[in-house]
Amino acid sequence: MRGLDNDEVDAVVNDSDYLEAEADMCCASCGIAEIDDIKLKECNDCDLVRYCSDKCQQEHRPQHELRCKERAAELRDEILFRQPDGTHLGDCPICFLPLSIDPTKSSQQSCCSKTICAGCAYTNYLRQREARLDRKCPFCRKLIPKTDEEADKNAMKRAEANDPAATSRIGREHHKKGDYDVAFRYWTKAAEMGDVIAHFSLSFLYHEGQGVEEDEEKELYHLEEAAIGGHPTARYNLGIKEGQNDRIERAVKHWITAANLGDDDSIEALKTGYKHGAVSKEDFAAALRAHHAAIIATKSPQREAAAGQINIL
Repeated sequence: MRGLDNDEVDAVVNDSDYLEAEADMCCASCGIAEIDDIKLKECNDCDLVRYCSDKCQQEHRPQHELRCKERAAELRDEILFRQPDGTHLGDCPICFLPLSIDPTKSSQQSCCSKTICAGCAYTNYLRQREARLDRKCPFCRKLIPKTDEEADKNAMKRAEANDPAATSRIGREHHKKGDYDVAFRYWTKAAEMGDVIAHFSLSFLYHEGQGVEEDEEKELYHLEEAAIGGHPTARYNLGIKEGQNDRIERAVKHWITAANLGDDDSIEALKTGYKHGAVSKEDFAAALRAHHAAIIATKSPQREAAAGQINIL
């Protein structure tokens, strides 16, 4: 049997490219081409096919469903395992250094919903004390509430104005009181507005069955959304789940991603994996270096000076 020569191979490749391009310009169900009067739209879940109408998409579903689910999972993984540029907390809006994932080293202001690092809060406190000024927010310069009740009122006003961070904060306050149904409502609203912490909090509710029925699928969804948004603990928890399901390679990917953001628990998980041969020496060493760099990036003389100070945040 004669093999294809180079010109014939090129022809086959070109024909394949042409057919793929042609398919992209035609409805996958009826075959009608995209023209001025007819605009095709991609499948809702994948990027493989396009349709001219909802009817055509519905009719083509039996033929496309299996490949669509496979491709949708591939696309989800591409997003899920992409290394975030930073954590969900981002940078301090005053010094512009990355915020520490240690919650004791920053605070959310009820007046403007900004999360300020301890270093900037402490420096602002010293300046105002020396000048005998009223204590004001380091960012928006509004008076700092003197009571928790005042702070809660500020946060509620911002939540009513659809501030996602304030809405998530109100959810946390209700959760502390055991008002799980109310916490669920606030966190759901905040998550819909893109708040990463709200997604993580919802994963906890679905795991514990607080205010909702236990639902592992929804728990996993919210963990993934939080992880995609840069939440290290959510990423660590996903690694634990993958490990429990004997999908070690995926677990390691999650822990490396979280370690690169400065997560201590993920470094410990990788250390255990390295001891048992599940993590290579090179990957473990790279994760250690990235973890160290992430921690160093959050340090400053002002933050070091603020360490151990009380009632400044």
